[in-house]
Amino acid sequence: MPEQTEMTFWDHLEALRRMILRCLIALGIFLLLGFAFIPYLFDHVVMAPCQEDFFLYGFISEMAAGTSFVPEFLQKPFHVDVINIKLPSQLFMHVTLSFWLAFLCTFPYLVYEVWRFICPALYASERRGVRMAFLFGTVMFFIGCFVGYAVVFPMTLRFLYTYQLSPDISNQLTLDSYMSNFLMLVFMMGIVFELPLVSALLSRMGILYRSFFSRYRRHAIVVLMIVAAVITPSTDPFTLMVVFLPIYILWELSAFLVRKER
Repeated sequence: MPEQTEMTFWDHLEALRRMILRCLIALGIFLLLGFAFIPYLFDHVVMAPCQEDFFLYGFISEMAAGTSFVPEFLQKPFHVDVINIKLPSQLFMHVTLSFWLAFLCTFPYLVYEVWRFICPALYASERRGVRMAFLFGTVMFFIGCFVGYAVVFPMTLRFLYTYQLSPDISNQLTLDSYMSNFLMLVFMMGIVFELPLVSALLSRMGILYRSFFSRYRRHAIVVLMIVAAVITPSTDPFTLMVVFLPIYILWELSAFLVRKER
């Protein structure tokens, strides 16, 4: 049974107001702190995939020395010069990155605040499951963002920047284009990594069972391959597999977390 006395509608509304206020204060504090640290993080983290010494490229270079499987565009010297063509873009980007950094830093606290808000409405037997779901979802989101930053975005950047329709055309990358792709791919992978959590929740609701994953595994491989091809529009098998494998592992993890059909 829920433990405390029943709250009125206005009590719930007041609790919601306080939760939103605490979240906004936390975001505001980290937004100001992030604004001060963004120039350093931009040079050493955000722009790191533009340099040849990025850790993923070093790993690929070692692989290329012993195999012919690594595509040619990953073996060439690589450097990206980002230019700005709009006067206010650097200021706006500074503010935008400060917000996203604040969101990333406060994400566990925001999840905790949501948990505190819904906790009184849950039975004791339900709280442990929901608590674990929040924790698991938070961890998977950060893992997904890291995979997006460390693997998906650098591979996409390197392929598209070195691709040439004609040798007479030179690539120039604008700040807005670079950052829109960077943020989209990093946070999209964070969302994609929530697939096991969504599957587990659907399983608890009696909507999804393990037999679904066994029955449609071959179809899923094709669909996930298409998704990987859309995320990284490269035609070589190496780049495709680098993106496909993490997504397929998520599929298998989702199959492991759902219930067997009774």
